[in-house]
Amino acid sequence: MPRRYLFGMVPPASPDPLPIKSVDFLGGMAASDGWRPPTELPEVAFSGRSNVGKSSLLNRLVRRKAMARVSNTPGRTREINFFGVNGTFVLVDLPGYGYARVSKERRDEWRPLIEGFLRRSPALRGIVQLLDIRREPSPEDLQMLTMLGDLQIPTLFAVTKVDKLGKVAAATAIAALAKSLGVDDDQVIPFSAVTGEGRDALAEAVAALILTPPFRR
Repeated sequence: MPRRYLFGMVPPASPDPLPIKSVDFLGGMAASDGWRPPTELPEVAFSGRSNVGKSSLLNRLVRRKAMARVSNTPGRTREINFFGVNGTFVLVDLPGYGYARVSKERRDEWRPLIEGFLRRSPALRGIVQLLDIRREPSPEDLQMLTMLGDLQIPTLFAVTKVDKLGKVAAATAIAALAKSLGVDDDQVIPFSAVTGEGRDALAEAVAALILTPPFRR
């Protein structure tokens, strides 16, 4: 399937490429045809399996301790949550998918909700897809990537939990992951919510996404 990935990140031009002045919770979307905030501002969505560390990444990205709840029970968030950032763009937290300790029917609930949002969001500029550095892409990850390719959505890759491995092992794992995705090593962003590694690189990429025109004409 053709995939439209967005790369070409450049080193941050300032100490903070995405200064965070305000973060406001706008509400949650529980059904693909349910309530959602207006689409007047650019939107950037974040996606990943339930235990990939998405909440920790989002909190680190916006420099808040608890914007996105960090749960000891992955898979609890079943809504799409919208956050207004600086009054200039909307950060969209998609529900985690693939948590093994729930029924198959519950695990499959993520797709209609997420796909409905992705298909019906004219303000969407792109998506940040999270992958765990210690694991190969799961079947659900591959489903998500196929969906993004089918919809031709600009995609960034953030590889989480890089602090769990040494530098050599992390570099090897990132190279293997990039190869499995069919992209270059420098087309993924290593990220650690613990150390802050990759925060500015991801912030720079998100800031660039916000400024791009809508990919849907």
